[in-house]
Amino acid sequence: MSVDNSFSHLTLEERRIILNGIRNGSTKTAIANVLGKYNSTIGKEIKLHRVLSYKFKLPLECAAYKKCRHGRSCVLSCPDYVPFKCNRRDCSPGACNGCSKWSCCRFNKYTYSPEQAQKEYEEKLVDSRQGVNLTVSEAEEMAKTIKPLLEQGQSPYHIITANPELGICEKTLYNYIEADVFHEIGGITVMDLRRKVSRKLPKKKSKGYKKRENRKYLIGRTYKDYIEFIKTEPDVLVTQMDTVYNDEQNGPFIQTFKFISTGVLFALVHEKKDAASMKGGIDHLESILGKDVFRKHVCVLLTDRGTEFTAADAIETDSDGTRRTRLFFCDPMQSGQKGSLENNHIGLRYFFPKGTDLKALGLVDQNALNLALSHLNSAPVEKLGGRSPLETAEFFYPEFFSRLEAFGIQKIEKDKVVLKPYLLK
Repeated sequence: MSVDNSFSHLTLEERRIILNGIRNGSTKTAIANVLGKYNSTIGKEIKLHRVLSYKFKLPLECAAYKKCRHGRSCVLSCPDYVPFKCNRRDCSPGACNGCSKWSCCRFNKYTYSPEQAQKEYEEKLVDSRQGVNLTVSEAEEMAKTIKPLLEQGQSPYHIITANPELGICEKTLYNYIEADVFHEIGGITVMDLRRKVSRKLPKKKSKGYKKRENRKYLIGRTYKDYIEFIKTEPDVLVTQMDTVYNDEQNGPFIQTFKFISTGVLFALVHEKKDAASMKGGIDHLESILGKDVFRKHVCVLLTDRGTEFTAADAIETDSDGTRRTRLFFCDPMQSGQKGSLENNHIGLRYFFPKGTDLKALGLVDQNALNLALSHLNSAPVEKLGGRSPLETAEFFYPEFFSRLEAFGIQKIEKDKVVLKPYLLK
């Protein structure tokens, strides 16, 4: 690949070479090598500018449609449904031009046109230099969709993911709001945006700090031990654990669990923050998931060195004396070692802001907490490809998902997700 050409824009002649490559069935990498581009550039170009030339007549592309025994109703729950896959169309090169099966294929067909691609590229180039690419009526319609979702506490990423008909990306929506495009016509300002960054003030060192007298529970359970264990067992599923509260004297206290494999945040409400309560919470989690699912998804527990988690042996051991999990502790003052859970606590604080009376907000029982968790786990996550944690859990671990659902964690439609304290009112 020529480095000199790798960052320049594609020309019409280069797009015609891409078409020839597609017709010949060449891979994206082969086309990229010819043009001196990165293969990701070729992949994005084809995917962005290919058009649907033929539409499959049924609702779903099912590979077994010719032998359908169900009247071709085509629903995801059909026991005979087999998703159709085409390596040429869906992988490389990514379009159907020149395919030898064109005449007999009845599935969706995508074609790439270099002239049309060049035209779209030039139009986008012009639009990007002409300010806000909206009419007043388009801005008004967009504001009608965006305003109530912002009031529900949804982020711009959440909004554009759940509403693709808006036709803009997350960055564009931020730019429009920050440029006051919707201020006069929709009353939307930057003050309606959820805080994107929250910094904690550094803790002052206490002069009267005392080291814990009994630290035997840490033997074999330090963060260094955790790293060594993960190296020897790289496929185990890890769950991070912590406690969230506003009033350390009176509670309520929320014991949180982050299932790293799915991104699901689970939590249990307690009246006390002590070792017995936290151990009881883990017992309760095992009863919710069942022994087999618990031992698979909570194979490793990573938490901080709070005094409420010092009953390490009791946490690791089941009632029959067998080991049910491995418990490890982060280093002192290193909450970033379980940063995934700490980031989820930011989301939990949308419902339970610091400095507030949690019971007055509506956290009166586990059902109220389940409602908040249902909404939080139904919001789309960029790292999950726009899926919500619950959608990810349902897809990859259906039995795990069904146990959560039976306990009261429900999927919420993305447009109905509320991430504000008034949800519990």
